[in-house]
Amino acid sequence: MGTKERQQRERDRISEAILTAARELFVTEGYRNVSMRKIAERIEYSPAAIYSYFPSKDDIFFALAEEGFRLLASCGGAACAQIADPFDRVRGGLWAFYQFSKTHPEYFDLMFVDRSVPSLNQDFQRFEFFQETTALFEADIQACIERGQFSKRLNPAAALHVLWVGMLGAATIGLAHRLAPAEDPDALAHDLLETMLAGFTTDVGTTFVASDCPFHAVGVSSKVLHDS
Repeated sequence: MGTKERQQRERDRISEAILTAARELFVTEGYRNVSMRKIAERIEYSPAAIYSYFPSKDDIFFALAEEGFRLLASCGGAACAQIADPFDRVRGGLWAFYQFSKTHPEYFDLMFVDRSVPSLNQDFQRFEFFQETTALFEADIQACIERGQFSKRLNPAAALHVLWVGMLGAATIGLAHRLAPAEDPDALAHDLLETMLAGFTTDVGTTFVASDCPFHAVGVSSKVLHDS
């Protein structure tokens, strides 16, 4: 291994150490209560050294958020890869989202729960890769509408938001341990998911209008997405 390769490997190691320390501190102490100095102390580096890797605390958060959304996209893709039916893919993808909150709670908290973190719109382009994931789910919802499995009064983007927010609530309740000791958060999440999907089979309509954002791709057809 040459000198440049060793230097890059060392730099990657330190960068990962910074992200790991920051993720742990953000979750245990809250984003607003963590300073660059505190992150440096955790890995026994000087604050000046950390600034050579990440110019600001916000940059560390965005790096962690990107890691989290890539993990989420991978989990959703793996869960749906072998499912042929669009209705079942919607169900499988939403359950994968719920499972993500259990397998990666630190990322989930930073991505969806902590209100003190920066808006993802501040680094819009960094998250455009996730548009393919949301577009696939919207395409599957559209396919369900065209097949008569879902109400024709649903807007696919709005419907995806409804489903996502529902599962987000179930996941948050579980992570926060807000249920009684004998109550099963997985059973609650399952019942919620099945109830939402059943609701979409009725004549329900959506009024919510989804706006353009890093995670929402517009005008991508189901055929194009699933044939690619």
